Amino acid sequence: MVRRRWKTIVAALGVLLLAVVLFGFAYAGNPDVVAEGVTVSGQDVGGLSAPEARARLDARAHALATEPVVFTGAGRRWSIAPAQLAVRSDWAGAAAEALDRGDGTAPFRGLKRVQLRLFGSEVEPAARADSAALERQLRVIAKQVEVDGREAAIVLRNGQPVLIPGEASRNLETESAGATMVAALASLQREGPVALPIKTTPPAVGQDALRAVAQQVRVALSGPVTFVYKGVHLTVTPEQMASFLELPHDGERALAIGGPDAKEYFDNLSRAVARAPREVDFTVDDAGKAHVIPSRDGRKLDVEATEQALLAAALRTVNRTAQIVVVAAEPKLSTEKAKTLGITGLVGRYTTFYGGDANRIHNVQLVAQLIDRHMIAPHSTFSFNQTTGERNAAQGFLEAPVIINGELKTGLGGGVCQVSTTVFNAAFEAGLPITSRTNHALYIDHYPLGRDATVNYPDTDLTFQNDSDQWILLRTIVGSSSLTVRLFGTPLHRRVESQTTPLEETGPPPLKREPDPDLYVGQKVVEEYGQPSRSVSVRRLVYDAKGKLLFDTTWNSNYLAEPKVVRVGTKPVPVESTPPATTQTATTTGTTTSSGTTTGHKP
Repeated sequence: MVRRRWKTIVAALGVLLLAVVLFGFAYAGNPDVVAEGVTVSGQDVGGLSAPEARARLDARAHALATEPVVFTGAGRRWSIAPAQLAVRSDWAGAAAEALDRGDGTAPFRGLKRVQLRLFGSEVEPAARADSAALERQLRVIAKQVEVDGREAAIVLRNGQPVLIPGEASRNLETESAGATMVAALASLQREGPVALPIKTTPPAVGQDALRAVAQQVRVALSGPVTFVYKGVHLTVTPEQMASFLELPHDGERALAIGGPDAKEYFDNLSRAVARAPREVDFTVDDAGKAHVIPSRDGRKLDVEATEQALLAAALRTVNRTAQIVVVAAEPKLSTEKAKTLGITGLVGRYTTFYGGDANRIHNVQLVAQLIDRHMIAPHSTFSFNQTTGERNAAQGFLEAPVIINGELKTGLGGGVCQVSTTVFNAAFEAGLPITSRTNHALYIDHYPLGRDATVNYPDTDLTFQNDSDQWILLRTIVGSSSLTVRLFGTPLHRRVESQTTPLEETGPPPLKREPDPDLYVGQKVVEEYGQPSRSVSVRRLVYDAKGKLLFDTTWNSNYLAEPKVVRVGTKPVPVESTPPATTQTATTTGTTTSSGTTTGHKP
């Protein structure tokens, strides 16, 4: 009984399968024709071959090339035709894909085509536009729809806080908008306006968030605030407080003290209460031993804490008094730290003398201050340029005589080389290894012969090494006409010997003629006698305390010639003229008399 039932089921399934196969063969159709129910961009291409489908799609696209699509956003409308953006679709690829939707081996192709006939299938072609044209159009639309927006804020009007409402920002989502535009323009159907994606962002801070802050402003401006420091009372008026308050804006939610008026007030207050710390110093006794002069803390205004104290007092309705917060101003080098650095004596020193105009003296004193108290770590290199930084007007340097490209001119920072030369000689006398030194382009007779050192930020530097195991402290003493550089550390007890060759002339000064319209042709006046080119060498031998030679270094200095300047006359010499001789004749009746000759004379 069971076996008979299974036979019946198998037979039914076989009949059903055969029916399906026959059904599939019946609807398999032509594999070179697009199945019914397949559309491309809304266009029915069923029953067409791939070339016919492409031709129909191309024709429809051509007909719509100048027919605009209306895009909308933020209450605006833009009519744009496909031709304006050079929109192109891959109709050949779309036709091939449409044919492929109903492709396959019979009888499966027939079954697939029945499904397509019943449910349909849409093919979207690949489309693109001219990128430059699309970007230009998107910029136009973005400019018209975008709103920067603003956060809610508080402003003062007639001394009272006023709430300014925020405004939402609005932006075109450019990438999505571009894709939307290309898809709509590539479509072969026109179904009404197309909305562009626009993002609206509400303000992060609204009016409600600032109502409590506005009340704080009213309290802050309700009366004066008193600053107190060591029995001194300073009054901050409501008008001053109004200029000090930094009201919430750009997403801020709290009051603060700030702005140019507040900065000026607290800068003045800082100067009034400040006392500079006394830096640690050293003295050297007759035996050459260094003694520490202890440092001492100074005082300075804690600006941030004082501002906070002022604001807190202003937000109180009673006890509107704020303490000025003063803290210790610590020296750069404490006494305790100085005692651990191994600075026990003088390592080296040198003094040079200077003069010149007021600007040059100013520059010498300024750069000497910049390098003063510079600490040089053990086995590290001192760099003049790194220590001073760029020497420019922002640092206070003035124009003074300076050598530029081998000529003495006026330039910013003239006089700096007085200091670099003094530093070089202090390191020279200390027996420290000098790793970078450049002589001046011109010979300067008031510097030690062959031992000048020029610098130019950032390329020409003076560097030397602290090759000891202890720190070295560089100190400067600036007088009205002299500069001393001292190097403190652990005395190295080095012996320095130097040998300097005579200054040798290596060439005559070149002749430079300058036309002078005030001198007659042939006249000459020597304006400057110039200087010949010169050279000199300095050899330094450095020995340690046991007499061992540590360094044997020679510096060769070559100085350019300075031209002999002669003014040459160009004014024409006046020409002396002699008038011709004349003859005078007197006539009387019956007698003719010939007179003498009158000759010319010099006026």
